[in-house]
Amino acid sequence: MFVIKLFSSAQSIKPQTTTAFTALWALGILHLLNDTLQAVIPASFPILRPQLDLSFAQIGWTAFTLNATASLFQPVIGWWIDARPRPYLLPVGMGFSILGMMLVGLANSFTTLAMAVFFIGVGSAMFHPEASRITYLASGIKRGLGQSMFQVGGNTGQALSPLWVALLFVPFGKHAAFWMVVPGMIAMIIMLWLIRTFPMMGSVQSTASPARATHKHRRASSQQGVLNPDDTPAQDQRIQKKRMVALMLLLGLIFARSWYHVGMSNFYAFYVIDRYGLSPRSAQLYLFLFLLSGALGTFLGGPLADRIGKKNVLFYSMLLSLPFSLLLPYLPPTGALMIVPLLGFILLSSFSVSVVYAQDLFPGHVGVTSGLTIGLAFGLGALGAVALGVLVDWIGITQTIIAMSFLPLLGLTASKLPDDNILKKWA
Repeated sequence: MFVIKLFSSAQSIKPQTTTAFTALWALGILHLLNDTLQAVIPASFPILRPQLDLSFAQIGWTAFTLNATASLFQPVIGWWIDARPRPYLLPVGMGFSILGMMLVGLANSFTTLAMAVFFIGVGSAMFHPEASRITYLASGIKRGLGQSMFQVGGNTGQALSPLWVALLFVPFGKHAAFWMVVPGMIAMIIMLWLIRTFPMMGSVQSTASPARATHKHRRASSQQGVLNPDDTPAQDQRIQKKRMVALMLLLGLIFARSWYHVGMSNFYAFYVIDRYGLSPRSAQLYLFLFLLSGALGTFLGGPLADRIGKKNVLFYSMLLSLPFSLLLPYLPPTGALMIVPLLGFILLSSFSVSVVYAQDLFPGHVGVTSGLTIGLAFGLGALGAVALGVLVDWIGITQTIIAMSFLPLLGLTASKLPDDNILKKWA
């Protein structure tokens, strides 16, 4: 299996013991700027749709191109940087994103728009695995906090996208994309400063190879009389199978969360416009509150997981968001305005936690696990965007939002994930 090959061949890394907060703040800001460029595309769909004469299916395919590109490249780039760090990917990736934004401003058809978001997706794919690797190293022993600081930057960037749309895209249309080059240039300056200032960006701190680690485990266990050395290979194989099952369960949660998140990001503004008769500018407020509260949930989810356990945060984020998602389609405008922030906060509190859980599930393979969890979140969201776009054209926006409301139910598979203490035993 390709996934197993990635985990077995990637070089292990481990974080330093101290926490480099300056680097973490810089990485959070970079994540904010990077994801601002990416998230402003779906937020601007209500503006781009009439300008480029797009159908809802074409909107779905545009979101698919953006997210699938990031998804497909991220695990491979993660495996590549696990073998050897490549911090230069940060400014190179931002260059791709800037090029994509310029093409959005020039777009005159669905084809041109798809090409533009392809470049933005490539830039995002280059950014996330390498930035996650550096975050892992800079976090030291405070991994939950470090990952939350990094992820909350990205979610804040997503939350700001409706504001950019209201301030720039509503009055200037697609040409407002040229203004989005400015955050990209600021990000490149910070990236170059970060590369020069923090030597950890280019370092790999190796651990023993898997084979050698297994040998040491066998010898130590044999000397202590805990385990028969002849049984160790079978036990290791069983643990590996359990890890893969746990990974599939985790991906089930990521699937449910990503599809609901992409549905809200891409189509909820259309629902608000159609159902409540609001203007595109006013509809952005609902999306802004959902994404901003999601950023806050992402930030608090990491420290909360450090206190009550990662599995608990993953499971309860799905369980507690379910009643709000089921209620949302039937609320009046004021009620929806109150529920949307709660839903975003609870649902996205598991975002950074799922990354750290995957890193604990396959310790030492930060690039691969980050690429899989973050990359597949994009990829599954891409598939969801296409499916939901087609569904809107087929049954209408209202029925699609109602169908979406059941998605958190699928995330309850997190109840079957191994407990945190079991992951420590497997490490």
